[in-house]
Amino acid sequence: MKRNSLTTAVVAGIAGIAGFAGLANAVDLNPDGLGQVLLYPYYTVNKGQDTLISVVNTDTEYGKAVKVRFLEGYNSREVLDFNLYLSAADVWTAWISDDGSNGAAINTIDESCIDYLPSLPWSFSTGGFDGSGIGASGPIPKDSGPKTKDRTREGYLEMILMGDIDPATSLGRAITHKQNGNPDGGVPTCAAPVGDDVVIPGQLLPPTSGLFGGAWIANVANGTAFSYNADAIEGFSYLVNYTGPSSLFPTLQDARTNPMGASPALAGIARSYVFGDNGALIMSDYAAGEDAVSAIFMADTVYNEYMINAAIGGQSDWVVTFPTKRFYVDNALYPGHVLPPFAEKFGATDASQSRIAITLSTYDHEEGSTDTIIPRCPSPPDASCFAQSPFLPYEVNVISFTKTSPPGESTVFGSKLYRTVNPFGDTGGWAGLDLASGDGGHILPRGINPNSGNATRFYGLPATGFWAAVAQRGSASANYNGVWRHRAHRTCNDVNTAGQPIQACS
Repeated sequence: MKRNSLTTAVVAGIAGIAGFAGLANAVDLNPDGLGQVLLYPYYTVNKGQDTLISVVNTDTEYGKAVKVRFLEGYNSREVLDFNLYLSAADVWTAWISDDGSNGAAINTIDESCIDYLPSLPWSFSTGGFDGSGIGASGPIPKDSGPKTKDRTREGYLEMILMGDIDPATSLGRAITHKQNGNPDGGVPTCAAPVGDDVVIPGQLLPPTSGLFGGAWIANVANGTAFSYNADAIEGFSYLVNYTGPSSLFPTLQDARTNPMGASPALAGIARSYVFGDNGALIMSDYAAGEDAVSAIFMADTVYNEYMINAAIGGQSDWVVTFPTKRFYVDNALYPGHVLPPFAEKFGATDASQSRIAITLSTYDHEEGSTDTIIPRCPSPPDASCFAQSPFLPYEVNVISFTKTSPPGESTVFGSKLYRTVNPFGDTGGWAGLDLASGDGGHILPRGINPNSGNATRFYGLPATGFWAAVAQRGSASANYNGVWRHRAHRTCNDVNTAGQPIQACS
C-alpha cells in the first residue's frame, strides 16, 4: 500500500477543480471505512452479551502503532488503554465480557503484540473516574458520577494511529509474525524494543492510514448478534504522537492538519472536510483538534427507523454516542467553562449526567406522527427547564422505543444508560431526533472558512450510532436481528462579524 491516502487524494482533486487554495490534508469521515482513527460507538456486557472487536491493517508494507482506548458511557472516562502493534497486513481480535464481579473485562487469543499485557482476562478499571487512577501528570481527578465497577459495563472505544512502523527497524522485526506454514501459525517475538517507551518513538514514521474495524455484540443464549463497522477518520494528524500504555493521550484533541504544500500557518490548525447536503465540500479551520473532529460528526437531525410490532416480538434500541462530548463538559479533567455545542457540564444538575434537551418526532408507516415538544431553554439551561423537557444525559445514550417501560433497562441491549420513547403507532415507523433546537440552540461556532475568511457555524451536535432491532418467529428462541447506521442532516452557515448568518457554508 502506498504511503498516502486515496480518500485524501480524491478530496484534493475535487478541491483543486473547485479552485480551493492552500489545500492541505484534513480531518474527514471516510465513508469507505478506512482511516487513521477508528470509533466504535458502543460496547456492552449487559444482558449476557459479549462484544467482539476487530481491527485490520490494510497496509501491506508498514506496521502500525495504535492506541486502543475504552471509555465508559456516562462521561467518557477511560476504563482501559494499551498500545497495539499491528504488523503489515495484520488483524487483531478480542472480546469484552462480564468479568464475574459486576464489571467488564477484555480477553484475546490473538498473537499481535500489546504493550503491557497482564494476565487475561483483563478487567476494566475504575481508576479513570473514582480518584484512584494515576496519569502521566499525576492523579486523575474523579468525577461526580457512579464509582462502582458496573459503570465499566457499557461504553465505546477509540483506536488512534500513533505512527507507522518500518519493517526493517528493530521494532518492525519484533512485531512481524514468523510464519511456520500452518494456519494461524504466525507468532511475533514481541521482544525489545516493544515495551521500551524511550526507543519506540524514534522508530516510528508519521502516521498514514489503512485501518478498518468493526464490532459484534452477541448473546449466545438468546441467539442474537448485532454487528457494525467502526467510523473511520482520515487525515487526523501528520505527527508521530506516541505515548506509553496507561496514558490519557493522544486523544481526539490531537487532530492536526498536514502543512505539506500549504501555508506554514496551517501547522497548528486542524482543518475539517465535510460534504454538505448539496454535495459541496465545506472546509473549516479550528485552533482546537476536538472542534475539527466534532465538525465531521455534526448533525442537526438524526434519522432512523423503529420496529415495535408485538405480534413478532419487535424491539428497537437506538444508540446515540457523542464521541467528543467529554472535551466540552468534563470540567474536572478538562478545566474551563463549558463550551458549545454542549450546554451543561457533567454533574451540574445531576451528579451522573450532562443533559442535552432534545425533540424527537416519530412517524408510523401511514404518515401519522407526533412530536415531543420542548420549551426554549435559557442558556445555560436551568433545572426547571429540564424538568419539563426530554433530554439525553450521557456520552453514550440508548433510546428504547417501547409501548411499556422496560424494567430498569433498555429492551434490546439491556442498557442502563437509556431513555424510553412511546412512539406513534403500534408496529413501527421512523423518527427524527432534533439535536439543534434544544437549550436555546446547539452550535459549533469556532470554525474559519479558509476560502472566504468568514466564521463558520455548524448547527446541532457531534453524534454517531445506529438502530438495533430484534424480532421473533414462532418461539422466543428463534430471534432475528439487524443493525442500521443512523442517517443525518447537517446545516452550516458563514456568519458576519455580528454573528449573523450570511450564506450557506461554501
